[in-house]
Amino acid sequence: MKRFSAIFNFAGGMAVAFLLVSPFAFKSIANKSNRPELVTAEWRAPAIPQQLSFAGEEVPLDRWDVRERFDRELLINSYSTANILYLLKLSNRYFPIISERLKANGVPDDFKYLCIAESNLQSGARSSVGAVGFWQFMGYTAPGFGLETTNAVDERMDLAQSTDAAPKYLKQAYNKFGNWTAPAASFNCGQGGYNKQATFQRTNHYYDLQLPEETNRYIFRILAFKHILENAEALGFKMSDAEKYNEIPYRTVTVTSTISNLADFAIQNGTTYKILRLMNPWVRGQSLPVGKGKSYELKLPVKPS
Repeated sequence: MKRFSAIFNFAGGMAVAFLLVSPFAFKSIANKSNRPELVTAEWRAPAIPQQLSFAGEEVPLDRWDVRERFDRELLINSYSTANILYLLKLSNRYFPIISERLKANGVPDDFKYLCIAESNLQSGARSSVGAVGFWQFMGYTAPGFGLETTNAVDERMDLAQSTDAAPKYLKQAYNKFGNWTAPAASFNCGQGGYNKQATFQRTNHYYDLQLPEETNRYIFRILAFKHILENAEALGFKMSDAEKYNEIPYRTVTVTSTISNLADFAIQNGTTYKILRLMNPWVRGQSLPVGKGKSYELKLPVKPS
């Protein structure tokens, strides 16, 4: 009996010891499993350039307020990796057209980055207040700059037409303010809004003005896009020419009379209604009314040789 009693006491002692020790053992295991693994990736702020300009006008990066505002937009957009890569693809298709039209209309090439800030190079971009297209013209201002906006046609969505319209506004604002940065800012808040603040604050120099927050950030967003896209590879955005989007080959058909059914018209011309709409985003419906003395240019796929 003594032998069995000793064995019983020994087993009981072991059980008590296990109950006392096991919580600490499991806690140690749990702590080990919850410990984060060593991370090899690093997140760094992109370097701010020593010098930066917009439309030939120097950006005063030596000022702390200007430097920090630019830094904010550079950080945000540099780490919007997917969007920057997408813009690198799209810009290869659209920038040659935009640059050609800006040059022909006497506006600095840097304004192509304003187009990115406005629409991200999306023809169908639409703001919460009703601005539409590549350059985000409002419906009530577009006709004043030569853009047709009807139920059937919206030329705000046509790249060439809207890029011919934007310089009319920008040169008008340049003549008013005497520099290119102010017209760019006024593209966001309007010439009236910009002029009101410039008059009250006794300066029309953008970097000296307190403006609505969206406009406070606006030029710096443009500058961030310019810096990133012009230095994409150095900033780590790698892309071969083969990965970029090219301009879609097209032929032009001049339309001088109403097309009542665009689907039938597309099929008769060797394509589909979908492709016709994609290549002509300014066409809004299933028909194309053409008034007396009016004509339109439709882009259609190149016929196979």
